[in-house]
Amino acid sequence: MIAALALISANVVPADAGAVSASAQPLGHCRVISGEKWLDDAGGASTLCDLVEEALTSTVPKARYTAEVRALSPSRLSATLLVNGRKLPEQNFAVMDARLSIESIRRFATSLGEAAKAAAR
Repeated sequence: MIAALALISANVVPADAGAVSASAQPLGHCRVISGEKWLDDAGGASTLCDLVEEALTSTVPKARYTAEVRALSPSRLSATLLVNGRKLPEQNFAVMDARLSIESIRRFATSLGEAAKAAAR
C-alpha cells in the first residue's frame, strides 16, 4: 500500500507546473554571427540582441523566431530572420556618415520587429 501511494504521488504534477515551465522558455533567440568588434561603440553584441529580442517579442509575442545578425562594417548591419518556420528576406540597415550607435541599433531592431509582424500576418 505504501509503495502504491509513493508511486502515485511521484507521478502527480501540479496543473500549473507545465504552464510555468512553458512560459519561462523563450520563443526565440538572437545571435551575432560576425563583426562583433564593430558593435563595441554601440553597446556590443549582447545589447544588439537584447534590443532585437525585445522588438520581436513585443511585435510578434507568440511567434517562434531566430535572428542572425551580421555587422558588415562600422556602419552596416544585416539580419536573417526565421519567424514561425518562415525565412524572411535578408534585412539590411546602414547609417550614413556615422558609426553604429545605440539609437541606430534600436532603429534596426524596431525594423526587424516590423518585418516579423508583417510576415506573421
